[in-house]
Amino acid sequence: MTTITINGEKRDVKAAPDTPLLYVLRGELNVMTPKFGCGLAQCGACSVLVDGEEVRACVTPIAALAGKEVTTVDGLPARWAKQQGLAPDAARLHPVQQAWVDEQVPQCGICQFGMMIKVTELLEHNPKPTDADIKAALTTSGPSPHLCRCASYAAIMDGVHRAATLVAKGGKA
Repeated sequence: MTTITINGEKRDVKAAPDTPLLYVLRGELNVMTPKFGCGLAQCGACSVLVDGEEVRACVTPIAALAGKEVTTVDGLPARWAKQQGLAPDAARLHPVQQAWVDEQVPQCGICQFGMMIKVTELLEHNPKPTDADIKAALTTSGPSPHLCRCASYAAIMDGVHRAATLVAKGGKA
């Protein structure tokens, strides 16, 4: 049995240590926000944060996560609350999630959770990104570009800019 920390909660998993995190999250722990896109770390749909850095859950074995904090989109509100020194509030969305709602970014939804993870990482390192910074984060800063099958890239850019504004305002609209 392996113990991993998902969204602040230690969870015991029965899967073999070489099992990819994505399969454990979706199959064993019922955490459905990371999506299966390609299974080869080439699309970004399965992205999660591990100690604040984006990783592709489809190729990351759970054995590599000992002592590390895994955050999925489900854990972003608690992560934001902790960063802001607030009590966890499940009803409050992370600024990136709120921006995605405000800008109506998703179309089919396959890529969006991975995009939100990558944008969260970006804004934690660079709270005032330029268009070039955003494009680099989503295309050249990870193992491969984040791909959107619906081509909603303009809405994604609008969502990132709105999220940056919300982050600057402490999450308030």
